[in-house]
Amino acid sequence: MASADHSDSAPADAPATNASPVRRRRRSVTRRHLHRGHFGFLRAIVQGLNARPMWERYLAEEGEIEAEANALTAAGDGASAFAAHPKVRRVTAWLRAELAAAAVRAERPGTARLVKVDFRQIGRPGLGLPSLEEFAAATGLDGFSEREQLAAYEEKFGAALVREKKRTALMARQLAAIDWLESLYARPVLVDDGCRAWLADTLVDRLEAAGVATVGDLVDRINGLGNGWTRALTGIGAGKARAVERFLAAHAETLTRRVGQHVAVPRRQRYAHELARVVPPATALVPLDKLVVPAELDGRNGIYRRPQAQCLLSAHNDYEAVLAWLRAKPGLPPEQVARLRERRRDVSTAPGPRDWLQTLSHTQRAYRKEAERFLLWAVLVRGKPLSSMAHEDCTAYRDFIGAPPTDWCAPRSRERWSPIWRPFEGPLSLRAQAYALGVLNNLYRFLVDQNYLMGNPWHGVHAPRSATPKLDVGRSLTQAQWEFVQAQLTALPPTSANARLQFALPLLYATGLRLSEAVAATTDHLEWVSLPRPGTAERIEGWWLEVLGKGTKLRRIPVSPAVVDRLGHYLASRGFEADPAKGRLPRGVALLGQAIDVSERAAWARQQTVDPAAGVSANTLAEQLKNFFATCAAALQTTDERASEHLATASTHWLRHTHISHALAAGAPLEVVQQNAGHASLDTTTRYVTTEEARRMAAMQKVWAEFKNA
Repeated sequence: MASADHSDSAPADAPATNASPVRRRRRSVTRRHLHRGHFGFLRAIVQGLNARPMWERYLAEEGEIEAEANALTAAGDGASAFAAHPKVRRVTAWLRAELAAAAVRAERPGTARLVKVDFRQIGRPGLGLPSLEEFAAATGLDGFSEREQLAAYEEKFGAALVREKKRTALMARQLAAIDWLESLYARPVLVDDGCRAWLADTLVDRLEAAGVATVGDLVDRINGLGNGWTRALTGIGAGKARAVERFLAAHAETLTRRVGQHVAVPRRQRYAHELARVVPPATALVPLDKLVVPAELDGRNGIYRRPQAQCLLSAHNDYEAVLAWLRAKPGLPPEQVARLRERRRDVSTAPGPRDWLQTLSHTQRAYRKEAERFLLWAVLVRGKPLSSMAHEDCTAYRDFIGAPPTDWCAPRSRERWSPIWRPFEGPLSLRAQAYALGVLNNLYRFLVDQNYLMGNPWHGVHAPRSATPKLDVGRSLTQAQWEFVQAQLTALPPTSANARLQFALPLLYATGLRLSEAVAATTDHLEWVSLPRPGTAERIEGWWLEVLGKGTKLRRIPVSPAVVDRLGHYLASRGFEADPAKGRLPRGVALLGQAIDVSERAAWARQQTVDPAAGVSANTLAEQLKNFFATCAAALQTTDERASEHLATASTHWLRHTHISHALAAGAPLEVVQQNAGHASLDTTTRYVTTEEARRMAAMQKVWAEFKNA
């Protein structure tokens, strides 16, 4: 239990001593507030009620004492022993001291003395008074009247009864004093209060280390992460998590934000409409589909608007115009949209007018992100409609994305339904800034072309010269590094997730697929094709994979027999019959599936049911690959530090770069690699050709060998 006033630091003018050479971290001095639960618990203790249920009801956030409570119960000590538990006694003493200090401040010294006394211990030791019925039976007075029995009872226990009556009267006065102090000093729990004002120091230290400073931050974290919100917080288990949630629920009346019902439900069992209610629509840092643009900022009277009668869009405001631009970008094919909707848990199958925002293509999601950021900045920071933006506003936004405020930033893993979602991860890199400016230029060019705006303020707003997009072909693995990664891959323990990884890496390496393309591929997209070999009477046969790439462009990619053979083994591990050698594959099964042994390997996920045919999410696969590369890097640390550092930064996209680089180095024609990779321009593929640079470096190394001191 934290003390009422606490500080880890000595006074500023205290002399330094050799005994304490290390300065301890200062902690701000915060006085713990008293809420109504504190007064309720103390009243229960004064009246001699069972302390255990009272603790769980009023003060569970003060810490767990379940293990000690069970031990006391097993020993037969019961409620009285539980009330004597050290933590219960410590909390009770602290509450009495706080109330006594409050009475002194109110110039009520008698009340201060009264609340500090434990009247349960006055005149009671060894008393053991029997009931009137027990006394009558023991003394043979069963046949006498109740008045005669009472007279004998008072004669026998008169002095003890007087003491008990006085003790009861004093307890009543003490309870009245507690009620009076509660009316003056009980504080409501508010979202802007610091966590340290209400929760124990050990718990608050861990919350503050995770960036949770206020009660509102705590509510947002719980709502944003769900029932596993403490997994990243060391020392806070499920018991403490539930106690904190009960504390917030007990004070829900004074909190403007509440813990949602979705928190008690495992992630895979949440309905889409439940998640949609977690963050209500607002004029705040919320995703595009939740943003409420005030009428004075929605652009219907924007400075640079053209007359509605001349506009080629039916949009009447900037928000609708942005959605029209976004919807004009290449979207997903109808069959893929249908599959995504089937996977969403919802009570209604009828799509709403903006339901299409939940099934965007990769391009649409990327463009939405940039338009969303700019619209939020325009409304919340600049206070102007998009259709009133001038050249100077665009320049100011360019500077903003290079250093967004911390309250605009959150980890990428925060999902869009979460209250702790934010539009940025942090400052954008120079390349990301150039991309953002390009997308916004595209947006305004569209609005000008549609006669919605009379001009494009982004013309002439340039990203820094060093931000010119450049393909980093160094983000790939050498042949030796790839062989090392393969060796690590085969040594993984036999789990469903590892089986997926053992197929995913060879698939990505052999085909050069993008992450989004790989997770969307199913067995229906694989086809065995027999083609005539050019210039001969022979035929060439093999597997082809059809993928939907950037810009919703279809392309077909040859797949090696070794990779398809691995697919057969992987499908078998998921319970499907597959014989690729005979051309037999199950229909409609994702090439990269979800882990089907989660329930056996993770106790907290025991209620999950997994469809073995369903595909893994892009985020899950990317995170798994990232962790695997980090493990490989750690294994290389002692033998090849430079290669270890290189591998530590590897990601999914590195396998695409590696495929292209290795294919070109092995002599594959440039145009073949371009078609397989889905590059729109041959110039992009040409950047991977490093043969000439390697020849030049080898030649110069021979020259340097002849130089002295070079």
